[in-house]
Amino acid sequence: MKIPLFKIFWDDQDVRAVNEVIKSGMYWTTGPKTKEFERMIAEYVERKYAVVFNSGTSGLHAAVLAHGIKEGDEAIVPSFTFIATANALLFAGAKPVFVDIETQTLGLDPEDVKEKITDKVKAIIPIHYGGSPCSIKELKEIAEDHDCILIEDAAEALGAKIGNEKVGTFGDSAMISFCQNKVITTGDGGAVVTDSKEIYEKLKLIRSHGRLEKSDYFSTWKEMDYVTLGYNYRMSDITAALGVAQLSKIDKIIKMRRKNAEQMTARFSHIKSIMPPKPPRGFYHTYQMYTVRVREGKKMRDNLATHLAKKEVSTKVYFYPVHLADYYKNELKYRCKLPVTEEISKQVLTLPMYPSLTKKEIDYIVEETETFLSANGDN
Repeated sequence: MKIPLFKIFWDDQDVRAVNEVIKSGMYWTTGPKTKEFERMIAEYVERKYAVVFNSGTSGLHAAVLAHGIKEGDEAIVPSFTFIATANALLFAGAKPVFVDIETQTLGLDPEDVKEKITDKVKAIIPIHYGGSPCSIKELKEIAEDHDCILIEDAAEALGAKIGNEKVGTFGDSAMISFCQNKVITTGDGGAVVTDSKEIYEKLKLIRSHGRLEKSDYFSTWKEMDYVTLGYNYRMSDITAALGVAQLSKIDKIIKMRRKNAEQMTARFSHIKSIMPPKPPRGFYHTYQMYTVRVREGKKMRDNLATHLAKKEVSTKVYFYPVHLADYYKNELKYRCKLPVTEEISKQVLTLPMYPSLTKKEIDYIVEETETFLSANGDN
């Protein structure tokens, strides 16, 4: 594509960081960079502890297990999300309960959560869509009122905040993703942050085979016991070194994204058929994704995506509802009434957004969108 959906922001610092670990000839699996990256994440998000994983999905699965969510439990999640949010519960034998979203942040609707929460619900797992905080304060109140665990799926929202409170600090725990299209990336990878030492210790056990590690496994002859069931969810030191380098420039990256998003929104503001993202007052959006809504719905949205593809502009639909995915609908027999989710999923179209996006590229994206809509009598 002439203009891809995303471009990774990297520099020589990233290359040097990885090279240093490789040239050391040791600690490629776990080592000092992993611990440094965890310290930096915890400090940046303003939580006591961080544990890194080989993916955000692994991290969310570990968080679900660490909080004791098990077979027979239920947890409230959005259907308007990447499927891993719901699957992490299935991995633990628990049941996702899908709840509708609200139209501004595209996160869980607190009012629908209140309607659908029952005594079986042990946790609420909201997502912060595309870099925008959801209505997390209201959801936290509901979780507290019903004695529920609150786990933030902050995969897309590292650096986002409401006022001075950062996403990732509202829940009992929060998961962050470092997949390649995120604000900062390690190629793939994730982390879970928490203030609970108990959860922190459980996360470390789950991450590495249930092994009680008092020192580095690869650097000692002493026996280490296995005290619970665990997985191989570790992040390598090579990956962590890249994370250290990336996280050191996150404020710069977010500033560039926000500047580009502001320009895009200004250009789209006069096109009545397009609804650009508009976070609530006081919500600090990091624009991990720049998602517009096409008012006329699926047919117009899909035709616009086809037109932009022909003009070498990449787009993607984030997200198709999980409850309508084949596995959930036909294998698990989910039947849900989520009218807002289904309507919005037919409107959303994610456009290119990355730090190095130029004004010329922004103009081209908007102009081609406008050209298509004008030709189809919808502008």
